[in-house]
Amino acid sequence: MARYTRPVPADAHLDPRSRRARTEPMAVAPLGSGRYAVATEHGSYLVDAREHSCTCPDHTFRGERCKHLRRVAIEITEGAVPPPSHVAVGCAVCGTTTFVHRDAPGPHLCDEHALARGDLATDRETGATVLVVGVSPRRADEVRIESHDCTVAEYETNRAYPASDPVVTAVFPAGAAFDDGTTPDSLRVYSFPASRLRRIDPDQN
Repeated sequence: MARYTRPVPADAHLDPRSRRARTEPMAVAPLGSGRYAVATEHGSYLVDAREHSCTCPDHTFRGERCKHLRRVAIEITEGAVPPPSHVAVGCAVCGTTTFVHRDAPGPHLCDEHALARGDLATDRETGATVLVVGVSPRRADEVRIESHDCTVAEYETNRAYPASDPVVTAVFPAGAAFDDGTTPDSLRVYSFPASRLRRIDPDQN
């Protein structure tokens, strides 16, 4: 494992162990069940984040919250390693590494592509707003649109999106209209490749 340092915030007032936790080269690797291997220039140690323990002498014999425990906490807080009970997986749309609970059902999506039932999203093709009613674990090339005798991936306006995208189902809110003046059936459920939809952040409205 390649060891590296973490930046020290300019306004930070750190005690010596906390400063060493950031400035000394270390590498942190998750092992599962809340345990992490921490490699340093002087050796490797096992940190248990749930038990707040470390196998280094500073913690084992002195009972101190050592720099290795602190480094693991920093890496978790800053999103460099998954927290206990979470695992690193690739986003089903773009492959970006994201952390999810080990028991979370797929498909797993990164923050940019994450969609959940009840979310409002923008259809990238039409600019229309849709309401997400489901996220399927099945791929766009596995789900058929019976009315058009093709898969979601094969549908004309979906061909620019990855066939491996998970399928998201959505409806158009009542009163929605396209730029050409047509109004979709608000009760009809439409299927989309996940990356065709962009989630609308309610905090930005």
